[in-house]
Amino acid sequence: MAKALLVYASRTGATQKIADLIAEGIRIGGSEATVVNVTGVKKVEGLEGYDAYVFGSATYHGEMMQGMKTMLFLAEKTGLEGKVGGSFGAFGWSGEAPGRIFDTMKNILKMDMVGGSLRLKSASLGGGRQMAQDYGREIGKKLSKS
Repeated sequence: MAKALLVYASRTGATQKIADLIAEGIRIGGSEATVVNVTGVKKVEGLEGYDAYVFGSATYHGEMMQGMKTMLFLAEKTGLEGKVGGSFGAFGWSGEAPGRIFDTMKNILKMDMVGGSLRLKSASLGGGRQMAQDYGREIGKKLSKS
């Protein structure tokens, strides 16, 4: 069974909720999904052994959270080239973090990314729950083809 790792950085819990919903979508597709706070990833070994990686961060002052930046440098040493990837995040005003994570995963880590990043103000607003689960399903479909 394919396994996905979702790593999130959150200030208020909104990004964690999105991660949990994406994981539900991945599981609906028949793959395993593990959700981890970025503070729990301290070494390269914490990122090894998965078929897909989905990274998310809240946007804070126009940037991804520092913990996610640090984790992306760690991911660069992990050898994720060709692995299925996706990015997501919650935001209040501008929402740049998911796009920057996506670009890093695609262009620097050379991952096989889903169509685009998922940006939500909240999982509980405007169909956010469904959009997050659908994003997980999209990752699951890509996993089943790889």
